[in-house]
Amino acid sequence: MSYLTEETSVDVVNGRMGEETSPRLRQIMSSLVSHLHDFIRDVELTEAEWEVAIDFLTRTGQICSGNRQEFILLSDTLGVSMLVDAINNRAPTGATETTVFGPFHVDGAPEREMGANISLDGKGEICLYQGRVLDLDGNPIKDALIDVWSDNEDGFYDVQQPGIQPPFNNRGAFRTGADGRYAFRGIKPVSYPIPDDGPVGKMLAALGRHPWRPAHMHFMVTAPGYRRVITHIFAAGDQYLVSDAVFGVKQSLIVSFEPADGVNEAWHADYDFVLCPAQP
Repeated sequence: MSYLTEETSVDVVNGRMGEETSPRLRQIMSSLVSHLHDFIRDVELTEAEWEVAIDFLTRTGQICSGNRQEFILLSDTLGVSMLVDAINNRAPTGATETTVFGPFHVDGAPEREMGANISLDGKGEICLYQGRVLDLDGNPIKDALIDVWSDNEDGFYDVQQPGIQPPFNNRGAFRTGADGRYAFRGIKPVSYPIPDDGPVGKMLAALGRHPWRPAHMHFMVTAPGYRRVITHIFAAGDQYLVSDAVFGVKQSLIVSFEPADGVNEAWHADYDFVLCPAQP
């Protein structure tokens, strides 16, 4: 055992871990220390830059609340969330691709009757969302629960505007029958910026990046015996598809929103979800 120097820093820090440290924690922390120290040496980080980094992380934590998670935004905007998602959701060809969960999901969204309208504030252009939940062989899946949520016409989720939007506005859950079909009415989503009044927004501005996300509807699909799918469908033609601030877009998730008859809805979006069997 030696004292820390510029040359020995990784070995010295990792050498302080106790013998009873779990193997997985040892693997993760050893790699983190190694990469972090290599990064500092590579850029020759100055003390002033180190202080900026500490201040940035401090302010990121301070702005977090029950309705806002700035660290998730940081992870999202650095592409970390999508990389973790990709590693943890490898699936066979044909299965629905996943994307970021995002910070605005709310547990306990009410289960509604098939075809119900989840837009409670009366804003926005009504869209009929419909399709099927299938297995890899194309068979319908019964009792799949489809949890959905989106922003409103103004680009805000209900949790961002408590007292302005009704609770569970543009949220709901729907359960498939034997035919695997789902249908509900919401609004045609709109593009919106992620919250950019905090440290992450300042980081994006400094990097010459915008904070906008392309229009999308969130879906979380679960069914007994199948792997959960967390994903979005994105509106084709949106100007931010190729520059999504959180890197969440995948080609297979881009959907055409087609004009409808205008009586019950102005648009319709059709999409089938294909689930993989749960791993034993």
